[in-house]
Amino acid sequence: MNIGYTLMSEQSGPRDLVRYAERAEDAGFDFEVCSDHSFPWLDSQGHAPYAWSVLGAVSQVTDHVELMTYVTCPTRRYHPAVVAQKAATLGLLSGGRFTLGLGAGENLNEHIVGPWPAVNVRHDMLSEAVTIIVALLDGGYVDFEGEHFRVDSARVWDLPDERVPIGVAVSGAQGVRRFARAVDHLIAVEPDAALVRQWDALRGHDAGRKIGQMPVCWHSDRDEAVRIAHDQFRWFGSGWKVNAELPGPAGFAAVSRFVRPEDVADAIPCGPDLDAIVESLQAFADAGFTDVALVQIGDEHQDEFLDMAGRELVPYLQAGTS
Repeated sequence: MNIGYTLMSEQSGPRDLVRYAERAEDAGFDFEVCSDHSFPWLDSQGHAPYAWSVLGAVSQVTDHVELMTYVTCPTRRYHPAVVAQKAATLGLLSGGRFTLGLGAGENLNEHIVGPWPAVNVRHDMLSEAVTIIVALLDGGYVDFEGEHFRVDSARVWDLPDERVPIGVAVSGAQGVRRFARAVDHLIAVEPDAALVRQWDALRGHDAGRKIGQMPVCWHSDRDEAVRIAHDQFRWFGSGWKVNAELPGPAGFAAVSRFVRPEDVADAIPCGPDLDAIVESLQAFADAGFTDVALVQIGDEHQDEFLDMAGRELVPYLQAGTS
């Protein structure tokens, strides 16, 4: 399993994210993913820089680690033709190290440009967007007229030699059926073996990567780790059906107001115990995931985490999930 590091744009400013990216490569992480938000989940996180500017800078301070959006919604804030252009440019800047991760989005980030569509409409929009993006990244002129998007003689002029790989976030059988043959890789945040089996069955011999994400809160003091995780990540257990609909940080604060620190500690590895992280990661490995990006919760101890990761965590995880 490849072990990644998450550039969590909701909890760190842009200059720190670029610095963390460089340090994470030095620590030995295999890939880095960046969230693409216009709001943090909670006010206490306090950040939401523009992910594409951050990744452009990251591409210049790293030289071999893979980069990825986790994930970009190509239907509301961004037109899919613009996403294709951005992805191609980042593919060139990174020397072919970029993977475009796409998803249907959340109200939290997309409401700033207008009303949030119903879930079935969002999935239809994402399907049209993927069709447009794939066509543009394949090269040449593209015309498209769908129910939600129109593209008129579009072309991406600067393309990398190899097409930018595309992954799509799915959470159920309907999403797998819709996207398994349309893109390259599966993205999911839960270790769902049934989802992976269905994806592999539809893909056949070229099943692609299965890319997950898992929060941890490492700190030498477990009580401090639990405190940070509760302050910053207590929204995590609400589930994506809830998370996709809430319009702002106040909504996430309200939904999570009865979540206790011990509830968060039960769901997320907290503290210095590396075995707990391996145990949680093993669930993804057992489900058939090829890649998992860790989220170190909280900005205040990122440097300590990255120091420790280079010495202990990355080699320990690579051994523990092999």
